[in-house]
Amino acid sequence: MSAGNLERQTRNYLSDNVPQIQQHGGNFEIREIDEAAGTATVAIGGACSGCGIAPMTMNAIESRLPESLDDLDDVTVVRSGGPRAAVMPSKTDRMEDMDEYQDYSPPF
Repeated sequence: MSAGNLERQTRNYLSDNVPQIQQHGGNFEIREIDEAAGTATVAIGGACSGCGIAPMTMNAIESRLPESLDDLDDVTVVRSGGPRAAVMPSKTDRMEDMDEYQDYSPPF
C-alpha cells in the first residue's frame, strides 16, 4: 500500500467516523504517515482542543484507527500549533487526569 493510499484511508476514517470534530468547530490534519513503520500522526485543533472531552477523543482515535486500518499499527494524536492551536490547552491538560473521564467512550 502506498503512503498516499494510507493517508487517504486515514482521512476517510476520520471524516466518516469522527464527524463531530468538524461539526463542533474543530479540525484535524494528518501530519505524517510512515507506511514502512505503519504509523501515523494526526493533529486536532480549533474548538476540539478546548473541548472537555478532547483528551478522550484523542485516546479513542489512537486506539480505534489502527484497529480499523490493516496497514496502520500505531497512531499518535497531538494538538495543533500555530493558527490551529488549542483554544484552552491548560483546561484540557487538567481534564486528562480527571477520574470521571477515564471510562468515557466517544460515540464513534
